[in-house]
Amino acid sequence: MHLSSERELLRRSAKVAKEQSLDNLWLAQILFDLGGVQFGNFTVSESAVSSPVFVNPKVLISHPTALRVASKLMQQEIQLAQSLRRSRVHPFNVVAGVPVGGLLLATAYSLENNTPLIYARIRPEGTGNRGIEGRFTKGDTALIIDDLVTQGSSIVETASLLQENGLAVKDVIVLVDREHGAAERLRRHGYNLMSILKLDVMLNHYMSRGLISEETYRACAEYLRAKQGENNSSPRL
Repeated sequence: MHLSSERELLRRSAKVAKEQSLDNLWLAQILFDLGGVQFGNFTVSESAVSSPVFVNPKVLISHPTALRVASKLMQQEIQLAQSLRRSRVHPFNVVAGVPVGGLLLATAYSLENNTPLIYARIRPEGTGNRGIEGRFTKGDTALIIDDLVTQGSSIVETASLLQENGLAVKDVIVLVDREHGAAERLRRHGYNLMSILKLDVMLNHYMSRGLISEETYRACAEYLRAKQGENNSSPRL
């Protein structure tokens, strides 16, 4: 995309964002416009099978307005869950981003909501050992933030490291859930998953706007049904 067209996209989308309330479909549209949703034949991380759709929420870092909207939508979802008579979200003291995309979103959330941020370094990097960057107190509760979840392995790994260091983990929020059974897997580990966008909702939006062909939509929908069928028939861990 040329610089002039990128600037025009930023200008138009910023104007739209100001004119409307927070909307997850607006964010789905921006992801598509920025090239963060692609269709073809891709190998999805955490999986050996090919996928007809690829989602890369990291492109939002090039769009400050969309990144801000993403953090606001997460806070909106959290506040809604906390307002219920039986709250679905535990109080938390810090937010922890799953490297790398989750860390970018967690940083935006931290700045937007003035919530302390920590960084779980799963593997040694440079002179830093495996551990946690940032200040926290043992017994604190961390909300884990990620940009995309497929099966949830990275989230479980991050949560384990946090718990090893004396932090409690109850809740996880992600921008995009690919609907590969992560919610159920995380629940079995004791973590509650919230998401701003689900892949089937995104696909329906793109189809309704004429952004993808009916053939592409059907291929993706069949893929999702197959993955959900596998998850429903897999043994509980």
